[in-house]
Amino acid sequence: MKRPLILIGLPGSGKTVVGRRVSRELDAPFLDVDAAIEESVGRSIRDIFEQDGEPAFREMERYAVSTALDGEPCVIAAGGGWAAEGDNLGDAESQAVLIHLETTPREAAARVVGQSDRPLMNGHDAEPRMEELWAARRSFYERAHHAVPTDGRAVERVAADVIALARSSAGW
Repeated sequence: MKRPLILIGLPGSGKTVVGRRVSRELDAPFLDVDAAIEESVGRSIRDIFEQDGEPAFREMERYAVSTALDGEPCVIAAGGGWAAEGDNLGDAESQAVLIHLETTPREAAARVVGQSDRPLMNGHDAEPRMEELWAARRSFYERAHHAVPTDGRAVERVAADVIALARSSAGW
């Protein structure tokens, strides 16, 4: 039986780009949680953070993943902070295969520099902020069933590793 895949990791780890490629290769539905939230409320993530606050966004995020897990097996690119909120991991770990896309804070920072759509980076130097996020989230990311390194690797190689895990661990 196929199980959903949930990609977790720091902002800039490649969850969306890898997730899209994996979903195409597996012929599976793809859910980019941030994009789904933006579409459902008609506002950007930045606007949600500014107008409603991070807790409201985190609740939308939790609901989006929970709803996806109730549907057909799919590939989910969770937001960078989803794994570190409440018991999101505990709720999902029996239903899905959790895959941590590992990247160093330095590499993640280099990947997100200049992207204005990341509210947790707003007003922060990218590398020190990624170090803070890594320190706060590392123990959650390490709870994933599997880890796939991304630093210095082409998207195609990372996606191939995720696909191999989907086939060996998630019934794809």
